[in-house]
Amino acid sequence: MEKDQNINTENQDSEPKEVNSEDNNINTENQSFAPKGIEENISKDKDIDEIKEITPEEKILELEDKMARTFAEMENQRRRFEKEREDAFSYGGFAFAKETLNLIDNFERSKQILENDDVLKNSEALKKTLEHFDIINKDMVSILSKNGITPIDSIGKKLDPNLHQAMMEIDDDQKEPGTIVQEIQKGFMMKDRLLRPSLVGVSKKTETKQEKNEENEENSDH
Repeated sequence: MEKDQNINTENQDSEPKEVNSEDNNINTENQSFAPKGIEENISKDKDIDEIKEITPEEKILELEDKMARTFAEMENQRRRFEKEREDAFSYGGFAFAKETLNLIDNFERSKQILENDDVLKNSEALKKTLEHFDIINKDMVSILSKNGITPIDSIGKKLDPNLHQAMMEIDDDQKEPGTIVQEIQKGFMMKDRLLRPSLVGVSKKTETKQEKNEENEENSDH
């Protein structure tokens, strides 16, 4: 009898136990194979994409802004091109005009040399020669003036560093200090640009002997 009971208990133990599917149910649909951190990042990216989504009206405004900027840049380039073209047309002969002034200088020097020649002084030949020099000089100045190249008025004017270059000081109590009393070389303008400055001598007050002595004493003390 004991043997039969043991056999029965062994048979009972060896029988497979039923597995309760409800207790150990694995919901594969709800289970995620990605780590938790990655899932959160994916959800955040989706939210950002939704925030960054541009409406058609905003897209139109953006395109209009780009077009306005493009047209503005094109207009600026056109204006720069027009300015460069005008400068090239107006001042393209700047270097040539500056070299041409040497002819006027040479005529003036030649005239002074002839006037100071003791042999030719007061002669009829000198008088006629100087008259021809003056005609040629006036013609050259006229041609330059027609092309926008004009001489600078200097004598009796106050010294202007933008137009004149002082080469010497001349004692003159009749003029205010800094007044141009001598023109060594005539200056010229090319329209609104300085072609070359006038080389001039300016007036200064005559120093008395007392002022010179006081100045010498001050220098000796130092």
